[in-house]
Amino acid sequence: MYNNATEQFAELNKANVAQTSKLAAIAMGNAEKLMKLNLNAARSVFAQGMENAQAVATVKDVQELFALRAKLAESGVQSALAYSRNLYELASEAQAEYAAISEETWAAYTHGMASWVENATKSAPAGSDVAVNAFKSTVAATTAAFDQFQKATKQVVNLADASVRAAAASAAKAAPGKARKAA
Repeated sequence: MYNNATEQFAELNKANVAQTSKLAAIAMGNAEKLMKLNLNAARSVFAQGMENAQAVATVKDVQELFALRAKLAESGVQSALAYSRNLYELASEAQAEYAAISEETWAAYTHGMASWVENATKSAPAGSDVAVNAFKSTVAATTAAFDQFQKATKQVVNLADASVRAAAASAAKAAPGKARKAA
């Protein structure tokens, strides 16, 4: 029994190291994606600023200035919406990756716990049936509760995702109209 417990502990440590490595790789990959997004956004803002400065320099009258102002406002809103959309996509992808790792870890833990409980019940002393059954029930109830929590969390995340996407679509539709009305 002692060697079996030592082996299980060693396997648990190996699994934890593997999960930590996966999490670190995901974190680094997402940090790299975010850095690229921000660098591209900075380049775009700089280029857009230069174009806007040149456009303002060529304005000849007030009407043209108001038309340019509306065009620049619409362009700015569209750029901000595109950046926000890209940032949200990156965050959604990262959340999905972390959720997958979490589910994988929980499944491995549940399987390992079930295996450990099964081994423990085989070597339990005679007359301990009530305690063993109570322990099995506790493990089963905990697993079921966590599964329900995961399902509820997925529903909340999906609802939030749908709400954010709907709000972004509404903002994208409304923004150009408001920019034109301001002119």
